[in-house]
Amino acid sequence: MNKNIEELNLSLQTGFVDELIPSSKEFRPEILLNNQLTGSKVLTTILRELNRCDEFWFSVAFLRMSGFACLVNTLQELEEKRIKGKILVSKYLNFTQPDALRHLLKFSNIELKIGDFHSKGYLFKRDDLYDLIIGSSNLTSDALCSNTEMNLKVSATKDSELIGNAISQFENQFNSAISVDDAFIKKYEEVFNSEVSQSYLINQKNIELKNRSVTPNKMQVSALQNLKSLRFKGKKKALIISATGTGKTFLCAFDVKNFKAKKFLFIVHRANIAHAAMKTFKTIFGNSTSMGFYSGNRREKESDFIFSTVQTISKQEHLEQFPSDHFDYIVIDETHRAGAKSYSNIINYFNPQFLLGMTATPERTDGADIYKLFNHDIGYEIRLHDALYENMLCPFHYYGVTDIKVNGELLNEKSDFNLLTSNTRIEHIIDRLSFYGCDDGKPKGLIFCSRNAECRELSNGFNQRGFKTIALSGKNTEEERKTAIRNLEAGNLEYIFTVDIFNEGIDIPILNQIIMLRPTQSAIIFVQQLGRGLRKLDNKDYLTVIDFIGNYSNNYLIAIALHGDTSYNKDSIRKCMKEGISGPSTINFDRISKEKIFASIDSANMQTKRELVTDYKLLKYKIGKIPTMIDFIEHGS
Repeated sequence: MNKNIEELNLSLQTGFVDELIPSSKEFRPEILLNNQLTGSKVLTTILRELNRCDEFWFSVAFLRMSGFACLVNTLQELEEKRIKGKILVSKYLNFTQPDALRHLLKFSNIELKIGDFHSKGYLFKRDDLYDLIIGSSNLTSDALCSNTEMNLKVSATKDSELIGNAISQFENQFNSAISVDDAFIKKYEEVFNSEVSQSYLINQKNIELKNRSVTPNKMQVSALQNLKSLRFKGKKKALIISATGTGKTFLCAFDVKNFKAKKFLFIVHRANIAHAAMKTFKTIFGNSTSMGFYSGNRREKESDFIFSTVQTISKQEHLEQFPSDHFDYIVIDETHRAGAKSYSNIINYFNPQFLLGMTATPERTDGADIYKLFNHDIGYEIRLHDALYENMLCPFHYYGVTDIKVNGELLNEKSDFNLLTSNTRIEHIIDRLSFYGCDDGKPKGLIFCSRNAECRELSNGFNQRGFKTIALSGKNTEEERKTAIRNLEAGNLEYIFTVDIFNEGIDIPILNQIIMLRPTQSAIIFVQQLGRGLRKLDNKDYLTVIDFIGNYSNNYLIAIALHGDTSYNKDSIRKCMKEGISGPSTINFDRISKEKIFASIDSANMQTKRELVTDYKLLKYKIGKIPTMIDFIEHGS
């Protein structure tokens, strides 16, 4: 301990007297900030202190589910180690969420109270030393991860005046506060819900006002300028690569308006997307342009702007309803599908003044070169991590959790069907969903399974336990899918179980949970499934992603998908796993699942000829030439 005191003395001199005095960084006073550029977060320090403390005290004005979501795994580990803590929160402005109180109350090692204080302080005891954090950060993910905050962290001994005063102040507040129990939460929830209802009505009015005048966001402004520059250079085609939820449809509507197109065609693979696209265009164009459908039995070909499904418009008899130069501007949505013959029929027949392709994932595993269709001219590219950085998507909290063990072994992709659908596994899944919760306590989720039979059986198991769920597969009609989505939005369903049919092409902003019960075989599909829940919505704080990790050989793909690191460098992937992700989103693994990921990284052969050839082809397709070593470096491959 004497050595620690000596290091503490030197560190205090460095921090308060002369920065040139050499000392241990561990004990120096430190300003804690959130900085997306450097990836630093207040949360990182709080988690580190929790992981090494013998006891902890929190006093914060606001507690939200998003803040609980950042700490939940660590709090569970502390409970297992029997590390005790006291948490004091405030009723100030009724901003603290009842559901966050309810989740904290489940921890046997935490004493929870509520008062009318407005302090923000965190105190951690380890041996005879204390670490104290005082500043502006409440227990919300924004305050811990992304807001402009300022907190001071100092270390001191148990006999110091500073720590004595801090403990005394905390104990005075804590002793005069109200103990939180189920009865208190029920009473407080009535007041909270009343406040939320009033806030919701105000928000709705603000949304209505905002929607009367839609303007391009930051990504769209850049993309529109790039498209204009490409056309100035004589280009007639371009590809937009844009993460789900970043406003691709609004982007193309703005560009069509800038282009002053008189005849326009929008092509998608599903009728519901065509309907949604038309609604977006009406927001931009109002009643100034006639708009119609060309799909199924509806053939509104006299309209100036036509929204069509590829299944209909790609047939020769329908193509011939229009002269090849009829449309000034054509958009092909979900362009990664454009390698199919139906799309090539359309591209080969029509000769528009401008052709725009849009996709979130242009990379294909079937060998198709989507970039070539657009002459390798990329109008704009914003991937998932860029979009999160720019605050264009809803933040998420990802939890890698351990799947069940049978005879001491984790489930894997070859496990018996009866094990995948057993009562033990169903109860384990339900337990984890309840433990992690969601932003408002009312789950509206998609659950991705491996097989249709598993999907149906798990849905039945949930329903037998009082949940409202449905299983959907490729056999269900478009109308059945739309009905299920409407029921989810209305609160008549809590979960939709599915296999792969909702990987893309749906828009369900209300989703607040994504559950993965299938092994990650492709980073591309993982990002597509994650993207289903990332669309922003007013009053939606964050998306909960729960990934049940079994004994799968490709578990390392989870790390690649979450961090966007396509270098396949093991050291780089390990570093990403340890450092997390910038902004308000967090990545969390329980102890066993973390071990499985690192073991998968260690054992994976990421330099096989097949994978190297795939990487080579993907980059060649993108840049339209044989890549040099510099190209690989520039594209992080």
